[in-house]
Amino acid sequence: MNRFHHGALCALIGATVPVMSFAQSCNVPVLKVLGQKTLGMAVMEKSLPDYEKKSGTRIEISYFGESDRRAKSRLDASTGAGSYQIYYVDEANVSEFAQAGWIVPLLKYYPKEADYDDFLPARRAVASYRNVAYFAPLIGGSDFLFYRRDLLEKAHMPVPRTLDELVADIKKLNAPPNLYGWVARGQRGSGMNVWRWAPFMLGEGGTWTDKSGQADFNSPAVVKATQLYTDLFRYAPPGSATYDWSNALEAFRSGKVAFMIESTPFADWMEDPTKSSVVDKVGYARPPAPLPSAAYGHGLAISAVGAKDECTRQAAGRFIAWATSKEQEQARLRANVFSDYNRTSTIQSDYFQKHVKPQILAGLKDTGPVSQVTFWRTPQWPDIGDNLGVALEEIFTGTQKDIQGALNDAVQYAQDAMEHGRK
Repeated sequence: MNRFHHGALCALIGATVPVMSFAQSCNVPVLKVLGQKTLGMAVMEKSLPDYEKKSGTRIEISYFGESDRRAKSRLDASTGAGSYQIYYVDEANVSEFAQAGWIVPLLKYYPKEADYDDFLPARRAVASYRNVAYFAPLIGGSDFLFYRRDLLEKAHMPVPRTLDELVADIKKLNAPPNLYGWVARGQRGSGMNVWRWAPFMLGEGGTWTDKSGQADFNSPAVVKATQLYTDLFRYAPPGSATYDWSNALEAFRSGKVAFMIESTPFADWMEDPTKSSVVDKVGYARPPAPLPSAAYGHGLAISAVGAKDECTRQAAGRFIAWATSKEQEQARLRANVFSDYNRTSTIQSDYFQKHVKPQILAGLKDTGPVSQVTFWRTPQWPDIGDNLGVALEEIFTGTQKDIQGALNDAVQYAQDAMEHGRK
């Protein structure tokens, strides 16, 4: 998946943020960013020198992989080290960081002219905790049903619009070893198997918590959803019960899979003629009802411990506004990075409409209304989700036959984690 970093910012400042906003601000010689490398970030870096010249602030970005980035930012914040003024955060840890006071509410420092409300509603939802915005999106998306348009047309089959229809079609098209009906993430992790399983859990009527706020993801509805998700691996490539997202994508774009539910930016992978064997053979639609489309987002937030004074926070807010600006999104499009879009103005722009394939545009229109947050929005989520991911992987691989028992244990772990978090 593509993302966004520090260089492209200067284009925005020069174009839409008045020069006087620099002249009237206090001097901040350096801002340090704890980041994660993305294609969008690489585009941004090209214009970073101009931003630094106009703002008088040098931007130093340290890149880490996703897991290391989360761990390092957590350590920097929790110990009070404050080595970074800006953190790259995501939907999985924004609740934790906001609840702990490690990041500050963003909109006080995000210039109004940068138009935060232009971000897509689903992006704003995952960038917020308790209805307060904490980061500005750099990358995000929701879910498509990826389907082999050519295979459905050949078999005179309509696109499945319900989960029951999808399951029936998966079984009908499954013809191993040349073609498998389905592929999905099975590998443990809150952002791996749990992420893909959660829409099934919610779609079947399950919930993360009951009305009193107690963990409740071991109900009969959740057991049913877990059994279905497990059963679908019978129609997937061998070994897929431990696949991560990249394994699933490679299986699909190799031409050996008929259906997959995955994140919307991965449509670019299917349409890449240098790596995909299914270019112009794939269709994109909303996940079949009643499945929701899992919204996610990554972006930049102001560190409460690294940016201790108002002057630094204002400077950090201006940089974040530039890095996540309308101009930066247009720069990414011109660099053929079509997956790092977050704004309504971007997807409505002439360039986006002209250069994104019609089947992807149709899928985005179809998916938008059912995009929602599907994970448990609690500060303890990374711990709870990762533990649940272990249980799910054991179920999917068959090493754990007792679904109810495994979910009961995961719920008890969650309750203990929540109780520990309250102390």
